[in-house]
Amino acid sequence: MSPILATAVQCLRDEAQALLALIPSIGSEFQLAVELILQCRGKVIVTGVGKSGHIGAKIAATLSSTGTPSFFINPLDAFHGDLGVIGVDDVVLAISNSGETDELLRFFPYLLARKIPVIGMSGNPASLLAQYSSVHLSIEVDKEACPMGLAPTTSTTVTLALGDALACALIVARDFKASDFAQFHPGGALGRRLLTCAKDVMHTESLPTVSPDTLMGEALVNMTSGRLGLCVAVDKNNIVGIVTDGDIRRAMERFGDNFFKHTVAEVMSPNPKSVDPETKVVKIDEMMKQHKIHSVLVVGEQGNLLGIVDSFCTML
Repeated sequence: MSPILATAVQCLRDEAQALLALIPSIGSEFQLAVELILQCRGKVIVTGVGKSGHIGAKIAATLSSTGTPSFFINPLDAFHGDLGVIGVDDVVLAISNSGETDELLRFFPYLLARKIPVIGMSGNPASLLAQYSSVHLSIEVDKEACPMGLAPTTSTTVTLALGDALACALIVARDFKASDFAQFHPGGALGRRLLTCAKDVMHTESLPTVSPDTLMGEALVNMTSGRLGLCVAVDKNNIVGIVTDGDIRRAMERFGDNFFKHTVAEVMSPNPKSVDPETKVVKIDEMMKQHKIHSVLVVGEQGNLLGIVDSFCTML
C-alpha cells in the first residue's frame, strides 16, 4: 500500500476508534444534557470558535431540523450586540476542544448572571468551560488523526458525532416522526414525498376509461392513447374493474386467436386498488410495492374516477 493510501486508512481507523472510545462516556451527564434541552422553553444557542464553530453550526442545523429550535452564534459576534438574542429561557451549548478558549469564556459572566444553563463540550474535564457549565460532555481524544497531530481531525469528528447523538436522543424523547421532519424540509425530496398527496400528482386528462362490454380491440386502442398501460372499466360512473398489461397477457394465453372477440368484462381485474385524493404519495408508493402494481386509481366520495397515479408520479 502506498504511503498516501496508508495515511488515509490510518486516519479513518484512528477516528473510528475515537468514536468507539466515546461510548463509555455516554452516561448521567449526557442524560442531564438531554433533559435540559427537553425542559428548555426557548432555544438552544450553539456557540464555538474556529473549527468548533463550524461543527457547532452543523449541530445547530441538525437540532433545528429534528424538532429542537436552535441556531449558531459566533462568540465574537456576541460581543458586538448579539448577546441580546440569548434569553433566560434558552440553553447554551458551548463547544471548545481545549475548554479554555478566551473568546468563548468571556461571555460566561453574562450567562451565569442570568442563570442560563450551559452544556459544555470540551476535551478537558478540568477546563474552565467544564467548571462553569451546568453539564459537561467530554469530547476528549487520545490523539488527532492528523499525521502532525496538529490539525483538528479526530476531535472535530468526535464533537460532530456527539452532537448527532444528542439530536438522535432528542428525536426519541420527543417522539419525533418522519412526517414532522418533512415539515422542516418542505423543499427537500423527503418533504415532497411525505407532504405531497395523490391530488397533487395524479393524471386527470384523457383518462382511459371504457365500458365493461367494450371489445378488447377497442380497449387496446384506448389503452394506447391513454399512455398509462391500462384502462379503467366504468359502468354508470362506477368503477367496476381495470385492465392492465398483465391482464391482457393472461387473456391472450387463455383465449388465443379469439382474444379480440372478448369484452373488457371478461378480461378485467375487479376491485382495483384505489385511494382518495388526500392520500400521501409515500403511502401510495408503499401500496404499489406491497401489491406489485404500477398504478392506483384516485376516487371521489361517490366512488367516481378522479385520476390515476402511476409509479412515475411517486418518483419525487
